[in-house]
Amino acid sequence: MSRQTRESGRTIHATILILALVVLGRGKLACAQGVATGGTAVPARPLPPGMKAPTVNYEDLAVQAGLTGVEVSGADHGKQYIVESTGTGVAIFDYDNDGLPDIFVVNGGRLGDGAQPRPFLYHNLGRLKFEDVTEKAGITSTGWGQGICAGDIDNDGNTDLFVTQWGQNILYRNQGNGTFRDETKERGLLASKRWSTGCAFLDFNRDGYLDLVVVHYVAFDLAHTPRPGDKAQCQWKGLPVLCGPRGLPPETVSLYENDGHGHFSDVSDRIHITGPQDYYGFTALTGDFDNDGWPDIYVACDSTANLYYHNLGGKTFEEIGVRSGLAYNEDGREQAGMGVSVADFDGDGLLDIFKTNFADDTHTLYRNQGNNSFEDDTIGSGLAVNTKYLGWGTAFLDFDNDGWKDLIVANGHVYTEVDEAHTAEHFKQPRLLYWNRGDGQFFDLSSQSGPGVSTPHSSRGLAVGDLDNDGDLEIVIVNMGEGPSLLKNVAPLTGNSLLVRALTSGRDAIGARITLTAGGHKQIDEIRSGGSFISQSDFRVHFGMGKATVADLSVRWPDGKSENFTGVAAGQIVTIEQGKGITRKQPFTSLKK
Repeated sequence: MSRQTRESGRTIHATILILALVVLGRGKLACAQGVATGGTAVPARPLPPGMKAPTVNYEDLAVQAGLTGVEVSGADHGKQYIVESTGTGVAIFDYDNDGLPDIFVVNGGRLGDGAQPRPFLYHNLGRLKFEDVTEKAGITSTGWGQGICAGDIDNDGNTDLFVTQWGQNILYRNQGNGTFRDETKERGLLASKRWSTGCAFLDFNRDGYLDLVVVHYVAFDLAHTPRPGDKAQCQWKGLPVLCGPRGLPPETVSLYENDGHGHFSDVSDRIHITGPQDYYGFTALTGDFDNDGWPDIYVACDSTANLYYHNLGGKTFEEIGVRSGLAYNEDGREQAGMGVSVADFDGDGLLDIFKTNFADDTHTLYRNQGNNSFEDDTIGSGLAVNTKYLGWGTAFLDFDNDGWKDLIVANGHVYTEVDEAHTAEHFKQPRLLYWNRGDGQFFDLSSQSGPGVSTPHSSRGLAVGDLDNDGDLEIVIVNMGEGPSLLKNVAPLTGNSLLVRALTSGRDAIGARITLTAGGHKQIDEIRSGGSFISQSDFRVHFGMGKATVADLSVRWPDGKSENFTGVAAGQIVTIEQGKGITRKQPFTSLKK
Protein backbone atom coordinates (compact mmCIF):
# COMPACT_ATOMS: atom_id res chain seq x y z
CA MET A 1 0.00 0.00 0.00
CA SER A 2 2.99 2.28 0.15
CA ARG A 3 2.88 5.70 -1.38
CA GLN A 4 6.62 6.29 -1.01
CA THR A 5 7.14 5.08 -4.57
CA ARG A 6 5.17 8.13 -5.68
CA GLU A 7 6.35 10.67 -3.10
CA SER A 8 10.02 10.00 -2.42
CA GLY A 9 11.38 9.66 -5.97
CA ARG A 10 13.05 6.83 -7.81
CA THR A 11 16.04 5.01 -6.43
CA ILE A 12 19.14 4.36 -8.52
CA HIS A 13 18.06 0.74 -8.82
CA ALA A 14 14.69 1.72 -10.25
CA THR A 15 16.34 4.16 -12.67
CA ILE A 16 18.53 1.41 -14.06
CA LEU A 17 15.52 -0.85 -14.49
CA ILE A 18 13.57 1.88 -16.27
CA LEU A 19 16.45 2.35 -18.71
CA ALA A 20 16.43 -1.37 -19.28
CA LEU A 21 12.73 -1.22 -20.04
CA VAL A 22 13.28 1.51 -22.60
CA VAL A 23 15.94 -0.57 -24.32
CA LEU A 24 13.54 -3.49 -24.39
CA GLY A 25 10.85 -1.31 -25.92
CA ARG A 26 8.61 -1.40 -22.84
CA GLY A 27 9.42 1.85 -21.09
CA LYS A 28 6.81 3.88 -22.94
CA LEU A 29 7.63 7.11 -21.14
CA ALA A 30 5.81 9.25 -23.65
CA CYS A 31 2.27 10.13 -22.65
CA ALA A 32 -0.36 8.15 -24.50
CA GLN A 33 -2.96 10.22 -26.33
CA GLY A 34 -1.39 13.36 -24.86
CA VAL A 35 -2.47 12.43 -21.32
CA ALA A 36 0.04 11.74 -18.58
CA THR A 37 -0.21 8.38 -16.86
CA GLY A 38 0.95 7.41 -13.38
CA GLY A 39 -1.91 8.80 -11.35
CA THR A 40 -3.69 11.12 -13.80
CA ALA A 41 -7.27 10.20 -14.56
CA VAL A 42 -8.40 10.25 -18.18
CA PRO A 43 -11.93 11.56 -18.87
CA ALA A 44 -14.37 8.75 -19.54
CA ARG A 45 -15.17 8.29 -23.21
CA PRO A 46 -18.82 8.49 -24.24
CA LEU A 47 -20.42 5.44 -25.78
CA PRO A 48 -20.43 5.35 -29.59
CA PRO A 49 -23.72 6.27 -31.30
CA GLY A 50 -26.16 3.39 -31.14
CA MET A 51 -24.37 1.59 -28.28
CA LYS A 52 -26.35 1.32 -25.06
CA ALA A 53 -25.01 0.16 -21.70
CA PRO A 54 -26.97 -2.53 -19.86
CA THR A 55 -29.19 -1.81 -16.88
CA VAL A 56 -27.44 -2.90 -13.71
CA ASN A 57 -28.76 -2.78 -10.15
CA TYR A 58 -26.65 -4.45 -7.49
CA GLU A 59 -28.20 -4.81 -4.05
CA ASP A 60 -26.36 -5.93 -0.91
CA LEU A 61 -28.30 -8.92 0.46
CA ALA A 62 -25.75 -10.03 3.05
CA VAL A 63 -27.84 -9.37 6.17
CA GLN A 64 -30.93 -11.09 4.75
CA ALA A 65 -28.72 -13.98 3.67
CA GLY A 66 -27.30 -14.47 7.18
CA LEU A 67 -23.77 -13.20 6.46
CA THR A 68 -23.29 -11.02 9.53
CA GLY A 69 -19.90 -11.95 11.03
CA VAL A 70 -17.67 -8.90 11.53
CA GLU A 71 -14.16 -8.83 10.05
CA VAL A 72 -11.53 -7.69 12.56
CA SER A 73 -8.13 -6.27 11.64
CA GLY A 74 -6.57 -4.69 14.70
CA ALA A 75 -7.92 -1.41 16.02
CA ASP A 76 -11.01 0.15 14.47
CA HIS A 77 -9.37 3.60 14.57
CA GLY A 78 -5.81 4.80 14.82
CA LYS A 79 -4.16 1.67 13.47
CA GLN A 80 -0.52 1.55 14.55
CA TYR A 81 0.94 -1.21 12.40
CA ILE A 82 0.64 -2.27 8.77
CA VAL A 83 -0.70 -5.72 9.69
CA GLU A 84 -3.86 -3.96 10.88
CA SER A 85 -4.48 -2.46 7.45
CA THR A 86 -4.34 -5.31 4.93
CA GLY A 87 -7.61 -7.02 5.79
CA THR A 88 -8.51 -10.55 4.74
CA GLY A 89 -9.76 -12.76 1.93
CA VAL A 90 -12.91 -14.75 1.21
CA ALA A 91 -13.57 -18.07 -0.51
CA ILE A 92 -16.57 -19.37 -2.45
CA PHE A 93 -16.43 -23.17 -2.73
CA ASP A 94 -18.72 -26.18 -2.25
CA TYR A 95 -17.34 -27.91 0.84
CA ASP A 96 -20.09 -30.55 1.15
CA ASN A 97 -20.64 -31.32 -2.55
CA ASP A 98 -24.35 -30.52 -2.45
CA GLY A 99 -24.17 -28.34 -5.55
CA LEU A 100 -24.57 -25.07 -3.66
CA PRO A 101 -21.41 -22.95 -3.20
CA ASP A 102 -20.57 -22.12 0.41
CA ILE A 103 -18.62 -19.15 1.80
CA PHE A 104 -15.54 -18.96 4.05
CA VAL A 105 -14.57 -15.51 5.37
CA VAL A 106 -11.06 -15.25 6.82
CA ASN A 107 -10.71 -13.10 9.94
CA GLY A 108 -7.75 -11.09 11.20
CA GLY A 109 -6.88 -10.41 14.80
CA ARG A 110 -6.27 -7.90 17.56
CA LEU A 111 -2.94 -6.81 18.98
CA GLY A 112 -2.31 -7.55 22.62
CA ASP A 113 -3.80 -10.19 24.85
CA GLY A 114 -7.34 -11.45 24.70
CA ALA A 115 -9.51 -13.73 22.60
CA GLN A 116 -8.86 -13.62 18.89
CA PRO A 117 -11.77 -13.48 16.43
CA ARG A 118 -12.63 -16.64 14.52
CA PRO A 119 -13.22 -17.08 10.79
CA PHE A 120 -16.68 -17.78 9.43
CA LEU A 121 -17.85 -20.78 7.41
CA TYR A 122 -21.32 -20.24 5.97
CA HIS A 123 -23.25 -23.25 4.67
CA ASN A 124 -25.44 -22.48 1.66
CA LEU A 125 -29.04 -23.48 2.38
CA GLY A 126 -30.30 -22.42 -1.05
CA ARG A 127 -32.18 -19.36 -2.25
CA LEU A 128 -29.39 -17.09 -0.94
CA LYS A 129 -29.77 -18.18 2.68
CA PHE A 130 -26.73 -19.20 4.74
CA GLU A 131 -26.06 -20.79 8.13
CA ASP A 132 -22.95 -20.17 10.23
CA VAL A 133 -21.49 -23.68 10.72
CA THR A 134 -17.96 -22.66 11.73
CA GLU A 135 -17.90 -24.45 15.08
CA LYS A 136 -19.91 -27.41 13.81
CA ALA A 137 -17.34 -27.84 11.04
CA GLY A 138 -14.43 -27.90 13.49
CA ILE A 139 -12.91 -24.57 12.49
CA THR A 140 -11.60 -22.37 15.30
CA SER A 141 -9.51 -19.24 15.67
CA THR A 142 -5.84 -20.14 15.51
CA GLY A 143 -4.15 -16.89 14.53
CA TRP A 144 -4.21 -13.69 12.52
CA GLY A 145 -5.69 -14.74 9.18
CA GLN A 146 -4.93 -13.17 5.81
CA GLY A 147 -5.68 -15.05 2.58
CA ILE A 148 -7.28 -18.28 1.43
CA CYS A 149 -7.20 -20.73 -1.47
CA ALA A 150 -8.97 -24.02 -2.10
CA GLY A 151 -8.05 -27.33 -3.70
CA ASP A 152 -8.40 -31.08 -3.24
CA ILE A 153 -4.91 -32.09 -2.07
CA ASP A 154 -5.48 -35.87 -2.06
CA ASN A 155 -8.00 -36.33 -4.90
CA ASP A 156 -10.67 -37.70 -2.57
CA GLY A 157 -13.37 -35.48 -4.06
CA ASN A 158 -13.51 -33.11 -1.09
CA THR A 159 -12.19 -29.57 -1.37
CA ASP A 160 -9.58 -28.62 1.23
CA LEU A 161 -8.61 -25.13 2.38
CA PHE A 162 -5.31 -23.37 2.94
CA VAL A 163 -5.41 -20.21 5.06
CA THR A 164 -2.41 -17.87 5.09
CA GLN A 165 -1.63 -15.94 8.25
CA TRP A 166 0.67 -13.54 9.98
CA GLY A 167 2.18 -16.43 11.86
CA GLN A 168 1.59 -20.10 11.09
CA ASN A 169 -0.40 -20.93 7.97
CA ILE A 170 -3.12 -23.57 8.26
CA LEU A 171 -4.19 -26.46 6.05
CA TYR A 172 -7.77 -27.49 6.78
CA ARG A 173 -8.36 -30.95 5.33
CA ASN A 174 -11.95 -31.63 4.37
CA GLN A 175 -12.95 -34.94 5.97
CA GLY A 176 -15.99 -35.42 3.75
CA ASN A 177 -18.51 -35.42 6.58
CA GLY A 178 -19.09 -31.70 6.93
CA THR A 179 -16.04 -31.13 9.12
CA PHE A 180 -12.45 -30.01 8.65
CA ARG A 181 -9.27 -31.00 10.47
CA ASP A 182 -6.11 -28.95 10.90
CA GLU A 183 -3.49 -31.17 9.23
CA THR A 184 -0.83 -28.53 8.68
CA LYS A 185 1.90 -30.52 10.41
CA GLU A 186 0.91 -33.92 9.00
CA ARG A 187 0.96 -32.53 5.46
CA GLY A 188 4.43 -31.01 5.70
CA LEU A 189 3.29 -27.39 5.80
CA LEU A 190 4.34 -26.52 9.35
CA ALA A 191 6.95 -24.00 8.22
CA SER A 192 8.58 -21.21 10.18
CA LYS A 193 6.17 -18.44 11.10
CA ARG A 194 6.08 -15.68 8.50
CA TRP A 195 3.62 -13.13 7.17
CA SER A 196 1.98 -14.95 4.25
CA THR A 197 -0.68 -13.34 2.07
CA GLY A 198 -1.75 -14.87 -1.25
CA CYS A 199 -1.78 -18.55 -2.17
CA ALA A 200 -2.95 -20.81 -4.96
CA PHE A 201 -3.10 -24.53 -5.67
CA LEU A 202 -1.83 -25.59 -9.10
CA ASP A 203 -0.43 -28.71 -10.72
CA PHE A 204 2.80 -27.14 -11.94
CA ASN A 205 4.34 -30.41 -13.13
CA ARG A 206 1.09 -31.97 -14.44
CA ASP A 207 1.48 -35.16 -12.42
CA GLY A 208 -2.18 -35.16 -11.40
CA TYR A 209 -1.70 -33.76 -7.90
CA LEU A 210 -2.09 -30.20 -6.70
CA ASP A 211 0.97 -28.28 -5.58
CA LEU A 212 0.86 -25.02 -3.62
CA VAL A 213 2.36 -21.56 -4.11
CA VAL A 214 2.45 -19.18 -1.12
CA VAL A 215 3.31 -15.47 -1.27
CA HIS A 216 4.98 -13.69 1.66
CA TYR A 217 4.65 -9.97 2.27
CA VAL A 218 6.90 -8.44 4.96
CA ALA A 219 9.33 -9.91 7.49
CA PHE A 220 7.29 -8.23 10.20
CA ASP A 221 8.26 -7.90 13.88
CA LEU A 222 6.31 -5.58 16.17
CA ALA A 223 9.34 -5.02 18.38
CA HIS A 224 11.40 -3.63 15.49
CA THR A 225 8.74 -1.71 13.58
CA PRO A 226 8.55 2.10 13.89
CA ARG A 227 5.33 3.73 15.07
CA PRO A 228 3.32 6.29 13.08
CA GLY A 229 5.39 9.41 12.40
CA ASP A 230 8.67 7.92 13.60
CA LYS A 231 10.32 7.97 10.15
CA ALA A 232 9.82 9.46 6.71
CA GLN A 233 8.19 6.18 5.61
CA CYS A 234 5.58 6.73 8.33
CA GLN A 235 4.23 9.97 6.86
CA TRP A 236 1.51 10.40 4.26
CA LYS A 237 0.40 13.79 2.96
CA GLY A 238 1.66 15.40 6.17
CA LEU A 239 -0.07 12.90 8.45
CA PRO A 240 1.68 10.49 10.82
CA VAL A 241 0.50 7.04 9.68
CA LEU A 242 1.41 3.40 10.12
CA CYS A 243 4.76 2.41 8.61
CA GLY A 244 5.39 0.22 5.61
CA PRO A 245 5.90 -1.64 3.58
CA ARG A 246 8.78 0.61 2.47
CA GLY A 247 11.40 0.64 5.18
CA LEU A 248 10.46 -2.86 6.39
CA PRO A 249 12.29 -6.07 5.38
CA PRO A 250 10.84 -7.50 2.13
CA GLU A 251 9.96 -11.13 1.53
CA THR A 252 9.75 -13.75 -1.23
CA VAL A 253 7.61 -16.64 -2.59
CA SER A 254 7.44 -20.36 -1.67
CA LEU A 255 6.40 -23.39 -3.71
CA TYR A 256 5.40 -26.73 -2.18
CA GLU A 257 5.28 -29.92 -4.26
CA ASN A 258 2.65 -32.61 -3.62
CA ASP A 259 4.09 -36.13 -3.41
CA GLY A 260 0.90 -37.73 -4.69
CA HIS A 261 -0.44 -38.54 -1.24
CA GLY A 262 -1.31 -35.03 -0.10
CA HIS A 263 2.04 -34.44 1.61
CA PHE A 264 4.07 -31.38 0.62
CA SER A 265 7.76 -30.56 0.36
CA ASP A 266 9.28 -27.11 -0.06
CA VAL A 267 10.92 -27.09 -3.48
CA SER A 268 11.23 -23.30 -3.80
CA ASP A 269 14.97 -23.28 -4.34
CA ARG A 270 15.07 -26.27 -6.67
CA ILE A 271 12.24 -24.93 -8.83
CA HIS A 272 13.71 -21.41 -8.83
CA ILE A 273 10.74 -19.71 -7.18
CA THR A 274 12.35 -18.22 -4.08
CA GLY A 275 14.60 -15.57 -5.58
CA PRO A 276 15.98 -12.63 -3.59
CA GLN A 277 13.97 -11.24 -0.68
CA ASP A 278 13.30 -7.97 -2.47
CA TYR A 279 9.52 -7.97 -2.86
CA TYR A 280 6.35 -7.14 -0.95
CA GLY A 281 4.10 -9.80 -2.47
CA PHE A 282 0.34 -9.87 -2.08
CA THR A 283 -1.71 -11.98 -4.48
CA ALA A 284 -0.80 -15.06 -6.52
CA LEU A 285 -2.52 -15.56 -9.87
CA THR A 286 -2.10 -18.71 -11.95
CA GLY A 287 -2.83 -19.34 -15.61
CA ASP A 288 -1.38 -20.55 -18.87
CA PHE A 289 -0.45 -17.08 -20.04
CA ASP A 290 1.60 -18.16 -23.05
CA ASN A 291 -0.67 -20.99 -24.27
CA ASP A 292 2.02 -23.64 -23.97
CA GLY A 293 -0.07 -25.95 -21.78
CA TRP A 294 1.82 -25.32 -18.54
CA PRO A 295 0.51 -23.15 -15.66
CA ASP A 296 2.47 -19.98 -14.95
CA ILE A 297 2.42 -17.78 -11.82
CA TYR A 298 1.98 -14.02 -11.58
CA VAL A 299 2.39 -12.16 -8.27
CA ALA A 300 0.98 -8.68 -7.66
CA CYS A 301 3.49 -6.84 -5.46
CA ASP A 302 3.14 -3.77 -3.29
CA SER A 303 5.63 -0.95 -4.02
CA THR A 304 8.02 -3.28 -5.81
CA ALA A 305 8.12 -4.84 -9.26
CA ASN A 306 5.52 -7.53 -9.95
CA LEU A 307 6.77 -11.07 -10.49
CA TYR A 308 6.02 -13.37 -13.42
CA TYR A 309 7.20 -16.97 -13.17
CA HIS A 310 7.17 -18.72 -16.55
CA ASN A 311 6.79 -22.49 -16.25
CA LEU A 312 9.51 -24.35 -18.15
CA GLY A 313 7.80 -27.65 -18.83
CA GLY A 314 7.08 -28.50 -15.21
CA LYS A 315 10.74 -28.77 -14.29
CA THR A 316 11.54 -25.25 -13.16
CA PHE A 317 10.39 -21.62 -13.46
CA GLU A 318 12.09 -18.51 -14.81
CA GLU A 319 11.16 -15.09 -13.45
CA ILE A 320 10.66 -12.82 -16.48
CA GLY A 321 8.50 -9.99 -15.13
CA VAL A 322 10.64 -7.21 -16.62
CA ARG A 323 11.16 -8.94 -19.95
CA SER A 324 7.46 -9.74 -20.33
CA GLY A 325 6.26 -6.21 -19.55
CA LEU A 326 4.39 -7.29 -16.39
CA ALA A 327 6.77 -5.88 -13.77
CA TYR A 328 5.91 -2.19 -14.16
CA ASN A 329 3.35 0.11 -15.70
CA GLU A 330 3.88 1.69 -19.11
CA ASP A 331 5.93 4.51 -17.56
CA GLY A 332 8.37 1.92 -16.21
CA ARG A 333 7.26 2.59 -12.63
CA GLU A 334 6.70 0.28 -9.72
CA GLN A 335 3.14 0.43 -8.43
CA ALA A 336 1.51 -0.59 -5.17
CA GLY A 337 -0.30 -3.68 -6.42
CA MET A 338 -2.94 -5.43 -4.34
CA GLY A 339 -5.45 -7.59 -6.22
CA VAL A 340 -5.33 -9.23 -9.62
CA SER A 341 -7.67 -10.99 -12.03
CA VAL A 342 -7.40 -12.60 -15.44
CA ALA A 343 -9.60 -13.02 -18.50
CA ASP A 344 -9.49 -12.88 -22.26
CA PHE A 345 -11.30 -9.55 -22.23
CA ASP A 346 -10.86 -8.85 -25.95
CA GLY A 347 -11.57 -12.32 -27.35
CA ASP A 348 -8.20 -12.95 -29.01
CA GLY A 349 -7.53 -16.28 -27.27
CA LEU A 350 -4.93 -14.87 -24.86
CA LEU A 351 -5.36 -14.30 -21.12
CA ASP A 352 -5.03 -10.67 -20.07
CA ILE A 353 -4.23 -9.45 -16.53
CA PHE A 354 -5.85 -6.66 -14.50
CA LYS A 355 -4.23 -5.37 -11.29
CA THR A 356 -5.52 -2.99 -8.62
CA ASN A 357 -3.24 -0.35 -7.05
CA PHE A 358 -2.97 2.29 -4.34
CA ALA A 359 -4.78 5.64 -4.55
CA ASP A 360 -3.38 8.50 -6.69
CA ASP A 361 -2.72 5.95 -9.42
CA THR A 362 -4.65 4.08 -12.06
CA HIS A 363 -5.25 0.38 -11.91
CA THR A 364 -3.40 -1.52 -14.64
CA LEU A 365 -4.61 -3.66 -17.52
CA TYR A 366 -1.93 -5.75 -19.20
CA ARG A 367 -3.02 -6.87 -22.66
CA ASN A 368 -1.46 -10.18 -23.67
CA GLN A 369 0.40 -9.90 -26.98
CA GLY A 370 1.42 -13.56 -27.05
CA ASN A 371 4.84 -15.18 -26.58
CA ASN A 372 5.09 -13.92 -22.98
CA SER A 373 4.80 -10.31 -24.05
CA PHE A 374 2.33 -7.90 -22.38
CA GLU A 375 1.43 -4.28 -23.02
CA ASP A 376 -0.01 -1.79 -20.51
CA ASP A 377 -3.33 -0.95 -22.15
CA THR A 378 -4.93 0.87 -19.22
CA ILE A 379 -5.57 4.07 -21.17
CA GLY A 380 -6.45 2.38 -24.47
CA SER A 381 -9.04 0.17 -22.79
CA GLY A 382 -10.74 3.09 -21.04
CA LEU A 383 -9.75 2.01 -17.52
CA ALA A 384 -7.68 5.07 -16.59
CA VAL A 385 -10.72 7.07 -15.46
CA ASN A 386 -10.45 6.63 -11.67
CA THR A 387 -7.41 7.47 -9.53
CA LYS A 388 -8.82 8.52 -6.15
CA TYR A 389 -9.72 5.02 -4.98
CA LEU A 390 -7.49 2.45 -3.31
CA GLY A 391 -8.23 -0.91 -4.94
CA TRP A 392 -8.11 -4.40 -3.45
CA GLY A 393 -10.22 -7.38 -4.54
CA THR A 394 -11.20 -7.60 -8.18
CA ALA A 395 -12.72 -10.00 -10.66
CA PHE A 396 -13.60 -10.29 -14.30
CA LEU A 397 -17.23 -11.38 -14.56
CA ASP A 398 -19.92 -11.18 -17.22
CA PHE A 399 -22.65 -9.43 -15.24
CA ASP A 400 -24.97 -8.93 -18.22
CA ASN A 401 -24.40 -12.34 -19.87
CA ASP A 402 -23.45 -10.82 -23.23
CA GLY A 403 -20.35 -12.98 -23.66
CA TRP A 404 -17.76 -10.32 -22.71
CA LYS A 405 -16.01 -10.20 -19.34
CA ASP A 406 -16.71 -7.08 -17.27
CA LEU A 407 -14.85 -5.87 -14.16
CA ILE A 408 -15.62 -5.27 -10.47
CA VAL A 409 -13.18 -3.58 -8.06
CA ALA A 410 -13.50 -3.34 -4.27
CA ASN A 411 -11.95 -0.26 -2.68
CA GLY A 412 -11.04 1.08 0.76
CA HIS A 413 -8.30 3.17 2.31
CA VAL A 414 -5.69 1.91 4.77
CA TYR A 415 -5.55 5.00 6.99
CA THR A 416 -8.53 5.72 9.21
CA GLU A 417 -7.06 9.23 9.56
CA VAL A 418 -8.03 10.23 6.02
CA ASP A 419 -11.56 11.15 7.07
CA GLU A 420 -10.20 14.05 9.12
CA ALA A 421 -7.29 14.93 6.82
CA HIS A 422 -9.13 17.25 4.40
CA THR A 423 -7.63 15.41 1.41
CA ALA A 424 -10.95 14.59 -0.32
CA GLU A 425 -10.22 10.91 0.38
CA HIS A 426 -12.20 8.61 2.63
CA PHE A 427 -11.55 5.41 4.56
CA LYS A 428 -14.76 3.91 3.20
CA GLN A 429 -15.07 4.02 -0.59
CA PRO A 430 -17.57 2.87 -3.22
CA ARG A 431 -16.89 -0.01 -5.59
CA LEU A 432 -16.05 0.35 -9.27
CA LEU A 433 -17.92 -1.47 -12.03
CA TYR A 434 -16.79 -1.46 -15.65
CA TRP A 435 -18.85 -2.78 -18.56
CA ASN A 436 -16.95 -4.49 -21.38
CA ARG A 437 -18.20 -2.90 -24.61
CA GLY A 438 -16.98 -5.83 -26.71
CA ASP A 439 -14.68 -3.63 -28.79
CA GLY A 440 -11.60 -3.68 -26.55
CA GLN A 441 -12.82 -0.91 -24.28
CA PHE A 442 -14.58 -0.65 -20.92
CA PHE A 443 -17.23 1.84 -19.82
CA ASP A 444 -17.48 3.05 -16.22
CA LEU A 445 -20.93 2.09 -14.89
CA SER A 446 -20.08 2.62 -11.22
CA SER A 447 -22.41 5.56 -10.63
CA GLN A 448 -25.44 3.81 -12.12
CA SER A 449 -25.12 0.27 -10.80
CA GLY A 450 -27.19 0.36 -7.62
CA PRO A 451 -26.52 0.72 -3.89
CA GLY A 452 -24.40 -2.41 -3.72
CA VAL A 453 -21.78 -0.60 -5.77
CA SER A 454 -22.25 3.00 -4.61
CA THR A 455 -22.44 2.42 -0.83
CA PRO A 456 -18.96 3.03 0.65
CA HIS A 457 -17.02 0.47 2.68
CA SER A 458 -13.36 -0.15 3.40
CA SER A 459 -13.25 -3.41 1.48
CA ARG A 460 -10.54 -6.01 0.90
CA GLY A 461 -11.09 -9.59 -0.35
CA LEU A 462 -13.59 -10.35 -3.12
CA ALA A 463 -14.88 -13.56 -4.68
CA VAL A 464 -17.52 -14.35 -7.29
CA GLY A 465 -19.79 -17.35 -7.82
CA ASP A 466 -23.32 -18.33 -8.76
CA LEU A 467 -24.53 -18.75 -5.19
CA ASP A 468 -28.15 -19.47 -6.11
CA ASN A 469 -27.51 -21.43 -9.33
CA ASP A 470 -29.69 -19.12 -11.42
CA GLY A 471 -27.17 -18.38 -14.18
CA ASP A 472 -25.64 -15.10 -13.05
CA LEU A 473 -22.80 -14.43 -10.64
CA GLU A 474 -23.02 -13.00 -7.15
CA ILE A 475 -20.15 -11.09 -5.52
CA VAL A 476 -18.98 -11.50 -1.90
CA ILE A 477 -16.74 -8.78 -0.48
CA VAL A 478 -14.95 -8.51 2.88
CA ASN A 479 -15.42 -5.15 4.66
CA MET A 480 -13.10 -4.03 7.44
CA GLY A 481 -14.90 -3.62 10.76
CA GLU A 482 -18.21 -4.80 9.28
CA GLY A 483 -19.96 -7.87 8.01
CA PRO A 484 -19.34 -8.88 4.38
CA SER A 485 -21.34 -7.72 1.38
CA LEU A 486 -23.26 -10.10 -0.86
CA LEU A 487 -24.04 -8.31 -4.11
CA LYS A 488 -26.72 -9.54 -6.48
CA ASN A 489 -27.71 -7.88 -9.72
CA VAL A 490 -31.50 -7.64 -9.44
CA ALA A 491 -31.94 -5.99 -12.84
CA PRO A 492 -33.52 -8.20 -15.53
CA LEU A 493 -31.00 -10.06 -17.67
CA THR A 494 -31.60 -10.62 -21.36
CA GLY A 495 -28.58 -12.80 -22.13
CA ASN A 496 -28.33 -16.57 -21.79
CA SER A 497 -25.54 -18.30 -19.89
CA LEU A 498 -23.93 -21.63 -19.08
CA LEU A 499 -22.12 -22.81 -15.96
CA VAL A 500 -19.45 -25.49 -16.41
CA ARG A 501 -17.93 -27.70 -13.73
CA ALA A 502 -14.98 -29.78 -14.91
CA LEU A 503 -13.64 -32.70 -12.87
CA THR A 504 -10.52 -34.82 -13.20
CA SER A 505 -9.40 -37.63 -10.90
CA GLY A 506 -12.49 -36.96 -8.82
CA ARG A 507 -11.67 -33.31 -8.09
CA ASP A 508 -12.20 -29.90 -9.64
CA ALA A 509 -9.83 -29.74 -12.59
CA ILE A 510 -7.70 -26.79 -11.51
CA GLY A 511 -5.66 -25.72 -14.53
CA ALA A 512 -8.14 -26.97 -17.14
CA ARG A 513 -8.91 -24.55 -19.96
CA ILE A 514 -12.48 -24.38 -21.21
CA THR A 515 -13.31 -22.91 -24.60
CA LEU A 516 -16.92 -22.02 -25.44
CA THR A 517 -18.09 -21.08 -28.91
CA ALA A 518 -21.60 -19.69 -29.33
CA GLY A 519 -23.14 -17.37 -31.88
CA GLY A 520 -19.82 -17.10 -33.70
CA HIS A 521 -18.06 -15.77 -30.58
CA LYS A 522 -15.30 -17.76 -28.88
CA GLN A 523 -14.48 -17.42 -25.16
CA ILE A 524 -11.79 -19.02 -23.03
CA ASP A 525 -11.40 -19.36 -19.28
CA GLU A 526 -9.55 -21.58 -16.83
CA ILE A 527 -10.34 -23.22 -13.53
CA ARG A 528 -8.07 -21.66 -10.95
CA SER A 529 -7.34 -21.46 -7.27
CA GLY A 530 -6.60 -18.13 -5.57
CA GLY A 531 -6.51 -14.70 -7.19
CA SER A 532 -8.54 -11.49 -6.67
CA PHE A 533 -7.09 -10.09 -3.44
CA ILE A 534 -5.90 -13.16 -1.50
CA SER A 535 -9.27 -14.83 -2.16
CA GLN A 536 -10.92 -17.78 -3.92
CA SER A 537 -13.83 -17.77 -6.38
CA ASP A 538 -16.19 -20.57 -7.41
CA PHE A 539 -14.44 -23.30 -9.40
CA ARG A 540 -17.39 -23.51 -11.80
CA VAL A 541 -16.77 -21.43 -14.91
CA HIS A 542 -19.53 -19.03 -15.97
CA PHE A 543 -20.04 -18.05 -19.60
CA GLY A 544 -22.50 -15.43 -20.82
CA MET A 545 -23.87 -16.37 -24.25
CA GLY A 546 -25.97 -13.37 -25.29
CA LYS A 547 -28.83 -14.48 -27.54
CA ALA A 548 -27.23 -17.85 -28.37
CA THR A 549 -29.06 -20.89 -27.05
CA VAL A 550 -26.48 -23.62 -27.73
CA ALA A 551 -22.71 -23.77 -27.52
CA ASP A 552 -19.80 -25.99 -28.42
CA LEU A 553 -17.37 -26.71 -25.59
CA SER A 554 -13.75 -27.81 -25.61
CA VAL A 555 -11.86 -28.78 -22.48
CA ARG A 556 -8.08 -28.94 -22.40
CA TRP A 557 -7.40 -30.94 -19.27
CA PRO A 558 -4.45 -30.26 -16.94
CA ASP A 559 -2.53 -33.20 -18.43
CA GLY A 560 -2.75 -31.62 -21.91
CA LYS A 561 -5.43 -33.92 -23.37
CA SER A 562 -8.53 -32.34 -24.93
CA GLU A 563 -12.18 -33.31 -25.34
CA ASN A 564 -14.93 -31.64 -27.37
CA PHE A 565 -18.68 -31.40 -26.79
CA THR A 566 -21.14 -29.99 -29.31
CA GLY A 567 -24.66 -28.64 -29.05
CA VAL A 568 -24.67 -27.94 -25.31
CA ALA A 569 -27.81 -26.01 -24.39
CA ALA A 570 -27.70 -22.75 -22.42
CA GLY A 571 -29.62 -22.27 -19.19
CA GLN A 572 -27.98 -25.06 -17.18
CA ILE A 573 -25.07 -26.27 -15.09
CA VAL A 574 -23.13 -29.03 -16.85
CA THR A 575 -20.62 -31.29 -15.14
CA ILE A 576 -17.88 -32.76 -17.32
CA GLU A 577 -15.55 -35.50 -16.09
CA GLN A 578 -12.35 -36.30 -17.92
CA GLY A 579 -12.79 -39.44 -19.98
CA LYS A 580 -16.48 -39.76 -19.06
CA GLY A 581 -18.01 -36.80 -20.86
CA ILE A 582 -20.95 -34.78 -19.58
CA THR A 583 -22.11 -36.65 -16.50
CA ARG A 584 -24.74 -34.25 -15.19
CA LYS A 585 -27.05 -31.52 -16.46
CA GLN A 586 -28.89 -29.30 -14.00
CA PRO A 587 -31.26 -26.53 -15.15
CA PHE A 588 -30.78 -23.12 -13.57
CA THR A 589 -32.93 -22.37 -10.55
CA SER A 590 -35.58 -19.70 -10.83
CA LEU A 591 -35.95 -17.54 -7.72
CA LYS A 592 -39.22 -16.05 -8.91
CA LYS A 593 -42.14 -16.95 -6.64
